[in-house]
Amino acid sequence: MTLPCVPISRRRPFPPRVTDFTQRFWQGLAAGSFSTTQCGDCRRWSFPPKPFCPHCWSKNVAWSPLSGAGRLYSQTAIHAAPAAFADDVPYRVGIVDLEEGLRIATRVLSDGPVALDTAVEIVVLAYADGPLYAARPRRAGGPDAA
Repeated sequence: MTLPCVPISRRRPFPPRVTDFTQRFWQGLAAGSFSTTQCGDCRRWSFPPKPFCPHCWSKNVAWSPLSGAGRLYSQTAIHAAPAAFADDVPYRVGIVDLEEGLRIATRVLSDGPVALDTAVEIVVLAYADGPLYAARPRRAGGPDAA
């Protein structure tokens, strides 16, 4: 599955720290895929991706794709932000429950509040210097659209 892409012509306000391990995540995201690690022993997912399982401490982890589909669990609007994000104020952040059972924190793309439990999709924010991700309400007619 390829995630929808939202082009943004400026640089990321606060680029992520990319390690040898997380490079696979960021390269995949740039190509439109959303993935993380899943433990081969306890079968639990972890996000962000980790080289070991934070649940059972096993190093038997493998990369697995995520659907990018979920539901909005919580959200808030940021009106007073750190200097790096001053150009984005106001912006929304939220907690999304992904179909796979993971709960992640992410930016929420919306002009206003989104009803809790709304179906959302993860999108790629394609900045000039690399990708980030965010959630937005699913488009009408999309899979499992609310």
